[in-house]
Amino acid sequence: MDLDHEKHGMHEQEETKQEKGKMEHEKHEMHKGHEMKGEGHAAHKGHAAMLEDFKKRFIISLILTIPIIALSPTIQQFFGFSFDIPGSLYIRFILSTIIYFYGGYPFLKGIVDELKKKQPGMMTLIAVAITVAYVYSSAVVFGLEGKTFFWELATLIDIMLLGHWIEMRSVMGASRALEELVKIMPSEAHLLKNGETEDVEVDQLKAGDKVLVKPGEKIPVDGTVVDGASSVNEAMLTGESKPVEKNVDDEVIGGSINAEGSLVVEVKKTGKDTYLNQVVELVRKAQESKSRSQDIANKAAFWLTIIALSVGTITLIAWLLYGETLVFAIERMATVMVITCPHALGLAVPLVVAVSTSLAAKSGLLIRDRTAFEKARNIQAIIFDKTGTLTKGVFGVADIISLGDLNENEVLRYSASIESNSEHPIAQGVVKTSKEKELELAKTSEFKAIAGKGVEAKVDGKMMKVVSPGYLKEKNIEVRDDRAEKLLGQGKTVVYLLEGDRPLGVLALADIVRDESKDAIKKLKDMGIKCIMLTGDNESVAKAVSEEIGIDEYFANVLPDKKAEKVKEVQKKYSVAMVGDGINDAPALVQADVGIAIGAGTDVAVESADIILVKNDPRDVVDIVNLSKKTYRKMLENLLWATGYNAFAIPLAAGVLYSIGILLSPAVGALLMSLSTVIVAINARLLKM
Repeated sequence: MDLDHEKHGMHEQEETKQEKGKMEHEKHEMHKGHEMKGEGHAAHKGHAAMLEDFKKRFIISLILTIPIIALSPTIQQFFGFSFDIPGSLYIRFILSTIIYFYGGYPFLKGIVDELKKKQPGMMTLIAVAITVAYVYSSAVVFGLEGKTFFWELATLIDIMLLGHWIEMRSVMGASRALEELVKIMPSEAHLLKNGETEDVEVDQLKAGDKVLVKPGEKIPVDGTVVDGASSVNEAMLTGESKPVEKNVDDEVIGGSINAEGSLVVEVKKTGKDTYLNQVVELVRKAQESKSRSQDIANKAAFWLTIIALSVGTITLIAWLLYGETLVFAIERMATVMVITCPHALGLAVPLVVAVSTSLAAKSGLLIRDRTAFEKARNIQAIIFDKTGTLTKGVFGVADIISLGDLNENEVLRYSASIESNSEHPIAQGVVKTSKEKELELAKTSEFKAIAGKGVEAKVDGKMMKVVSPGYLKEKNIEVRDDRAEKLLGQGKTVVYLLEGDRPLGVLALADIVRDESKDAIKKLKDMGIKCIMLTGDNESVAKAVSEEIGIDEYFANVLPDKKAEKVKEVQKKYSVAMVGDGINDAPALVQADVGIAIGAGTDVAVESADIILVKNDPRDVVDIVNLSKKTYRKMLENLLWATGYNAFAIPLAAGVLYSIGILLSPAVGALLMSLSTVIVAINARLLKM
């Protein structure tokens, strides 16, 4: 009876492993060579089919187990009832044979595959265990001295199938973010043709086509707005909960949701070139990629398999030499093999990888290189490119000084009203800032450009000017204010608002620092990370920006082709991450220990970066470091649990406490093994951003 139990346990465990192997293989096959829609559909269909297959195997095995248990003399004796029919031993043998071959086939196939590769692992361990149990019990049926373990074998398979089914649900849950991304894409689009709309399949669209997106609809493709204005919810794609305003010439992402206005969008990207498909592909590759932690887990699993087979053999010989029966010795050996199966160890890292990669993708953090992502937890210094990373990369009003009766907003309003008639970059910067502050511009007349010095116009009946410091010098107009001198010293572009020859205010224009940059730098410094800025700007500009943001150190006047050299210089002291826009920063991103491209937007295929941040938000760098630390912690917890469990369970399975009445049966061993796997799966799912 014990042997039967042992065989059952090993069979169930083997089936569990093979099914997992089958799942991973199918998952890989489904992903290969597909575009976004087909790939996502295939993945979803394959996962559902695999889950259904496990469910079917579990139900069939469970049904066949019931008569085996009912006809088992040991069970009848334990519960105090008697029930027997002619040929009950052969009935139990036939039913157990079906369970062994139906449930065990994947494992029996798995051992062949592993031995062909000369890489014995979990499939080998399970296949050996269930085969020993089944062959021995079958031999007893046909005349060998001993007792069968058919009910133990059957219940063991049931327990392992159930545990693996739960584990499979966890695996699917961890990867479901990809399927959800694909599901959000609409299947049809309103194609504009000759002034009329025609509903067509999205896969029929091509670059240059124009589609109408009505309020409340999902945008079907990546493209550019050519008509209309609206706000768009991109939360499912970038993690940004706040709706993003979209006007003519703005880019939109397929899958995002249009809000209140109609948009006409010109198709720019289709199929595998779309943002969404690039995200799916990046996440899939990251989940499949091997990392250093995975290599450690694989080596541990390999050695655990060798230990299990060795300890199992030693256990068999030791109990026989000790004088126990062959049945008892085989049961101990099978229990050791079942309970030592490194199933949880094999899942410890992959499950955490799947969860963390999916979590990151849903928040707009795309991981291309798992090894670099793991390194992020140990980063000691982060180098930021200035323009477009810490700053907006847009010329705007950074400082306003009132010199008379006007307040700061009035200084800006009058200046913008005059400059609205000019196409000069300074003028555009002033007007843009006033729009951001939602200031209503005043009507102007008699506009005139002052060659090389500024502009003038009549505003509210007053002749006013916006001029450069050169104009003041030329006209001997003095501005006695230390604040204005300080702004000039910071390398900012300074202009003056005059009424006649009387100064009313000062505007300082510069590349605007992102509000998020200060918060990001503060948080990184609180984590003990040194923050460094790299810029091609002059010393005064670099100094001003670094002081405003709180940067520890900066390098000014650095040409794009010299950025990588600066990274090397810092690497002599620290483990370095480089954060840039992924274009002229490419050499520096490659040189750094971790390359992070920020603000990649719809163009996520940044080959030079290890990690891609979709949004223009430096705080996402903080999220990457934190997620890397949390991911590593989860991996460590799972590895410690999986190896610690085996270290505790192997001696018990071998029977070291037999003298005091503690003895684990193969079924209990399988239950503990399955429980260990489920704990690892649940722990991985508990990972949060």
